[in-house]
Parts: sequence; C-alpha cells; structure tokens
Amino acid sequence: MTHHPFEPNDNHPDDAPSQPETTRGQVVPLDERRRARQASPDDTAEGAAPVARRTAARDTSYEIELDEAPPAEVAPVPVDLPASAVPAPVPVEGRRPIIPTGLQPGNLSATVRDALGRCAHVAAFHAIRAPWYAAQIAVWAVIGLFRLAGRQVRWWWVNEQYTLLQQAATDNDPAMWLKLHREGKATRRWRGVVLFGQLIALTVALVVVIGLPALWQAAVAAVLVPVLARYGRPAGRPIIPTAVVTRRYRKLNSDIVLRAYYAAGLGHPDKPNQQIEFGTAMAREGNGSKVLINLPYGKTFADAVNAREKIASGLDVALAQVTLSRDPQSHRSHWLWVADADPLATPAGRTPLLACKETDIWKPAPLGVDERGRAVSLLMLWTSILVGAQPRQGKSFTARLLALYAALDPYVRLDVFDGKGSPDWRKFALVAHSCSFGFTPTRDGDPLEIFVQTLRDLKTDVQARYQKLSELPVDICPEGKLTREIARDPRYGMPVRLVVIDECQEYFDTGDKELNKEIASLLVYLVKVAPAAGVIVLDATQKPGGVGTGDTATAFTSFRDNHQVRIALRTGSWQVSDLVLGSGAYSEGYDSSALLPSYKGVGLLRGAGDDTPTVRFHLADAEDAEKILQVARKLRERAGTLSGYAAGQAAIREVRDVLADSLSVFQGSETGLPWALIAARLAERIPEHYADVTPDAISAQLRALGVPSVDIKRDGKALKGAKKAAVTAAITRREATTG
Repeated sequence: MTHHPFEPNDNHPDDAPSQPETTRGQVVPLDERRRARQASPDDTAEGAAPVARRTAARDTSYEIELDEAPPAEVAPVPVDLPASAVPAPVPVEGRRPIIPTGLQPGNLSATVRDALGRCAHVAAFHAIRAPWYAAQIAVWAVIGLFRLAGRQVRWWWVNEQYTLLQQAATDNDPAMWLKLHREGKATRRWRGVVLFGQLIALTVALVVVIGLPALWQAAVAAVLVPVLARYGRPAGRPIIPTAVVTRRYRKLNSDIVLRAYYAAGLGHPDKPNQQIEFGTAMAREGNGSKVLINLPYGKTFADAVNAREKIASGLDVALAQVTLSRDPQSHRSHWLWVADADPLATPAGRTPLLACKETDIWKPAPLGVDERGRAVSLLMLWTSILVGAQPRQGKSFTARLLALYAALDPYVRLDVFDGKGSPDWRKFALVAHSCSFGFTPTRDGDPLEIFVQTLRDLKTDVQARYQKLSELPVDICPEGKLTREIARDPRYGMPVRLVVIDECQEYFDTGDKELNKEIASLLVYLVKVAPAAGVIVLDATQKPGGVGTGDTATAFTSFRDNHQVRIALRTGSWQVSDLVLGSGAYSEGYDSSALLPSYKGVGLLRGAGDDTPTVRFHLADAEDAEKILQVARKLRERAGTLSGYAAGQAAIREVRDVLADSLSVFQGSETGLPWALIAARLAERIPEHYADVTPDAISAQLRALGVPSVDIKRDGKALKGAKKAAVTAAITRREATTG
C-alpha cells in the first residue's frame, strides 16, 4: 500500500513520535500572539488563503488539518458581494457573517441558480440510468431473498452453539456436552415452531397480495423489492451511485514539509536559529495545499528556488507539483503550494477565442492557465515576444494563439511570415496585410523579397510614427505616445501592427551575405525600436543560438536578446532554455528542458510580470484557427480595415518587382549598366520603393535572383554591374518556375 507524503505513516521513520521541542521545526501556535501580515497578491486574487501571519515563538510541530471544504470542481458561485452593492466590511477575526454569504441579496440569485442547476443535473443523471437501476434492483432482490431465507435457517438450527459443543468435546467434559445438546434440541423445537408460523404468515400475505389490484401489488413491490435488494447487494457497493462526486484531498502535514526543507539543506532542526518556521496555518487553495514558509535568517527565496528539486523529493511528489512564489513582505519568506496531482498533465483546453468575439489589442490576450489553474494572460502592446522550443512541442501553436487574438481585433494590421512554409500560418492570408511562407517563389512573388520589402516599409513606418507623434498636439497625444484613439483613427494612419515571424532564424541565413546583413539590421532595429511605436514583434524559433557567422551571428544574438517577453516550451538543454528565457533564468530556477516530453503546449512565461509561471497554453488547432480567421475577416470587412494582400490588392512582388523594375531602367541599346547607375535610375523613377536604395543593396537583391555581377564598360571604365540579357533571363526563369 503506497503512502502519500501528506498522510501520516506509522511505519515511516520520519513520522515517529514528536522529538523534544529544541529539535523540532517551528509552527505557528494558534493560541499565541500573532501579528497580522498583508496577504500576498495571489491570495487576494484567489480569496483562498488565510491572512499571512508570523511569529517568533518556537514550539513543537503538530499536524495542522486543512480546511474542511473540498476544492470546487466547477466554477464557484460568487461568495462576495459586489463592491458597488455594499461598502467593504471591516473584517473581525473569528466572526462569521450573520446571514450566510450565499444568501445575501447580492448573491441570492446566483445561489438559487446554482442549486437549481445541481438539482437538474442530478435528476437528468439518474433518469437516464433508471432502466439499469431497475435491472440491478431486481437481481439483488432475488439474491436478498435467498440470503434472508438462509439466515432464518441458520437461526433455527442454532449454529452459534457449534463452537461451545466443540469446546466441551475438546475439554473431555461429557456432562457439559450433553447439557448443551439438550438445550440445543429444545431451542430448535421452539424456533422451528416460530419459523413454521412465519411461513404460514408469509403464505397468507402472498395470497392476499395476489388478490389485490395491480396498483396495490406494485405499491407492495415498491416497498419490499428495494429492501430485499439492499440486503442482497454486496457491502460497500451502492446500487444507485452519486451524480456529483466530491474529490478527496489530502492534509498537508507540517512534519513532512519540515523534512523536505531540512533535506534540501535550507535549515537544520538542531542548530540555533536554523529552524524552518511557518508563517501561516496550512490551508487549501485550488487543487492543492498552501503555506507560508519562513527560512532561517540569511536564506533567501533564490535559495529555495534552487533547491526546488530537493524539496519535491523530500515531499515525495513530482517536481511539477511544487510551486514557490515570492512573499512581497520578506525576502526570506515564500509561499509553498503543493498540488494534489501533477497539474501540468491536464491540458488547458480549447482557446476561449473560439467564441469568435471581437477582441481589443489594448487588453491582455488569454494564454492558458498556470500550475494552480489560474488564468494567464499577456498584454502584447509595447513588447516584442520570443517563443522558443524543440520541434513538435507547440511553439507555432503558442505563437499562433497570440496572432489569432490580434486577428480578432479588426484595427490591428498583421504581417505574417513563416520561414519553414508549413500549413500552420497559411490561413492568415485571410486577414494579413502582407504575408509569405517559405522561400519558394509562387504566383504571388518571391517570399524573401516580400519579407525584406515589408521590413523596409516597417522601418520607414516606425520612423514616420515617431515624427508624427512628436508633432501632434498634447491634448490629442499626451506624453507623445500612441493611444487607442489615435491607433483606431484612420486619419493618423498609425494602426497597431503585429509582425509575426515563425522560424525567424531562417531569415538570417539566406545564402546571400549582403542580404543577410540587411535583414539582420532591419530585424534588430524593429525588435528594439518598433514596440514603443505600436508595432508588436512576435518571433518563434527552434534554434535560438548559433545562427550565421560573423556580423550576422552577432546581429542575431542582439535580435534574440532584445525581446522583452520570452516563452520557452520544452528545450533540449538548460543552455538552450537560457537562450530563450534570457541570461540568468537557469540560475533563478527556470529551466524549460526539465519539462517532460509528455507536456505538449506547456512552457515558461518570463518577462510579462514579476513571476515566471509555468503555463498550460490553450489549444487552437488548424480547424479552430481557420474558424477564428474567417470571423476575423468578416470583422475587418465590417470595420473597413481589410487591407493589403487580404483585400486583394497587388502583392508586393507586383508593386515592387526588382527584376522588372531594373529591366525598365535600361535605355535604347544599352546592354549593361553599373550598379550605381541602376540604383540612381531606380531612385529617380520609382522613389516610393527605391528612394534609399544603394548600389550594394540593388546588387545583392539582383544577385540573389540569379543576375551575376560582371564588369560593365562605361565612359572608358570597367565598373561592376548587370547585363540586360542576364536580367531578362532571370525573369524568364522565374516565369517558368511559377508556371
């Protein structure tokens, strides 16, 4: 029989009788003076844990029972009156409300709804199983009848006398044996008469019942059959089960907690001032138990985080069941929360975005739930977000959750790029202003060229935004920052933008060094500067390190490290986890490589707040995503914000065709032009796309498309440039490739 660490074990050496007071850990005595402490922010939100209390007193540790109320399996009925209904009462310790909270005016309707809903559930549960109940009752009633008959026969035969007769025979006492035998015969004669009378009475009753009307017969059967069935069923096996199951939970034993902390090296029961103390009584919170731990002076929260694995071992639970959170009042104290079962093994379920309601990017996006089942959300504005993980751990699904939230806000402009070209993102073409997938040219153009041009346009847009914001009046743009009103007003042309780049490392290694440098510089600029202008950058990668060489590798490192919010699903090692979560995450106890392979869609969220929760992300599969995006498109059509590719406008490949545009600058009989002249003519003729183009940039772009750089004779000099025939050949090859 297994033993859980929260249940006393008579055979366990650590559960032996209490040691002397000087060798035990410290527990808050409930009958001594305590000074109140402000509850942690988490407790205020949950309303489950008691007010934190500390004490300097030392006493023998006792087992403290948990709250009697089991954890709710469904959404609870509100138990607090709305703040607007009544003034906040002054809490008085030990006093319960005169009128139960659920029956107070502000909560009465919710209480009635909950009670009626429960009754309806119970009625429906048993109604659908009624035929099976009837069959079981009939079978057990027959068995009960035979059991009752057998009991009466044993009563008549005086079976209990057998032991006494056997004992008299063993003692070689014939007188006693004969006496018992005579008494047994007399008892059997009398009981036989009684049993015969019972049979006559039962026969008469049966004849009477047979002569009764059918309705009366049914009434008699309704009374007798359940009684016989109850007598006939096996002990401990109810015929009619309960419709609502209340989950059993364990008591958190203080001795087990002390054992775990001492085993982890966070204190010592025998050394002065090295005892572990409890700042509160142990209590239930959600599907687990919680207590405030006071470490010895000199120990810190970081020490507890680093010893989390040892604490879990001392508690004899899985690592995922142990959660440590800061106590804002003291750095040597922290909250220990231990789940009843592995909280990460249960998926968070489908995304609430499936309700397909319009969202607001200025409000947090729902991500999932943490270890305690609390909702986790993320405010995407003003941040750049990096998602990293091994393949097939849910990286793209997690990034897509955030993109779907932004898509349901019709005033957010999306630019979506996928370096691997998988189906995960292709449905975003329904709402995206610009998009490309993979690197294979299609009818819509060269994906790489679309990507690079979008980055250039984004940089230009960000620079223009800062200029516009600085020129707007203070009453319209306070503090020179983008506001919701400005972002949604088409007159200003500054909507919130979300740039999604999945497998972003692929764009740092295109095979063209010059193009790699340009892409790297643009991405570093955007991730550093763009969020403050209302341009959100969302990147996902399965290779957060070792991308490119030289300046490109340095730029990628700068790009990766400048993301404010990090999400790490399972990684291959703690070093990779540190690259995704940021330097120092491992030393603080955060390691995504410790997540089990079975935890799909589970990761660490760092940088979104003071805590770094382990999040079970909501699921939105391909069908869910398509459904949400179809609604998002309708919302944009209704709001008049559908633009770019999704609106059927000419793709960037057609608007800015480097090959076709370069071919157009050749004049008359010119067979070749230097790069400098090509750049100058493009800037002059098509300034909306080539105003800032340099000879090196146009050279890199054309060479990437198969146009070689050759010597061109111009004004008696040999200059590097392109042949007209080579540009034409490149266009022909592209058309043949795209069909």
